[in-house]
Amino acid sequence: MRDAERWILDVERAGTEAGRALAVFDGLEAVAPDEMIGRWDGRGIHTGHPLDGLLEAADWRGKAFLGPDLVHPLLVGQGGASLDAGRIPLGLALRLRPQRWPGAGAAIRACRPLFATARPTARLREMRHRGRLGAAMIYDRQPIIDHFRRAGPDLLLGLMELRGTPPLFFTLRRRAGDKSGRRP
Repeated sequence: MRDAERWILDVERAGTEAGRALAVFDGLEAVAPDEMIGRWDGRGIHTGHPLDGLLEAADWRGKAFLGPDLVHPLLVGQGGASLDAGRIPLGLALRLRPQRWPGAGAAIRACRPLFATARPTARLREMRHRGRLGAAMIYDRQPIIDHFRRAGPDLLLGLMELRGTPPLFFTLRRRAGDKSGRRP
């Protein structure tokens, strides 16, 4: 595990190749859905994916798994406001890559009220992915499934499957002080 934790620290700063990220992901242990319960701080890992940098431009802070049917996958800003991914035009973002434009971060953050929601917008289920049964987060209104693997006691490597694109990678760290969902 320590090697995976060190690798993650390096690639959160410098990025990596998608093939290398996939190899590391495949070598990690799957996570059970009940271990996901709680709040997690997130960071993107850049691999050359067309959406690299979009989460950061939106000031993405992480995810909240409050129960199997109560998931907030896009917490943004200092206060952790929840966004509804179903309202986000991902096809347009894939084509235009707005995160690369000058001033994109400010423009994306200014649009956040259009996407805000108090309702959960995803579900947590057990699913087989790349040969392992583990936790998967399924978005309610986007063709997206996130899969999770354990890189450390409170550190996960996530892989986002978006139909028609290569995997997008990110990390989740259990929020300090959050004891929910931990193994006994």
